[in-house]
Amino acid sequence: MSPSILIVEDDQPILEMMDLMIRRLGYDPVLATNGIDALELIKTETPALILLDIMMMPINGWEFLERLRALPGRKDIPVLFFTATPEVEERMAQLHDPNLGVLHKPVTFSELKAGIEAFLRAGPRATSGER
Repeated sequence: MSPSILIVEDDQPILEMMDLMIRRLGYDPVLATNGIDALELIKTETPALILLDIMMMPINGWEFLERLRALPGRKDIPVLFFTATPEVEERMAQLHDPNLGVLHKPVTFSELKAGIEAFLRAGPRATSGER
């Protein structure tokens, strides 16, 4: 069984594109259109990685991350922000969370592949910086 990657994205066309790319990379995508649904999924499944949009409703990616890190046994799940938000690195640096990374929208297939593989292969890391 391939490692699962949870994709949390409220834009349906982007979610569908990410689903296809993740499948093509050989991972098992799990899809959520908002942070609340994603948190419910995480209570029963532990993905190898979470691709997380920041600008969503009813909770944004930062709120999702805070709630995720508070869940027992889920604190160390790696999260790759998948975003067009420019100040993400600055805010991530303030968190001092070695299990965070970032991919900037729009992302190419090769950028996605490199980001996911580097993050999963390297394990926790102290810097962001996939672009």
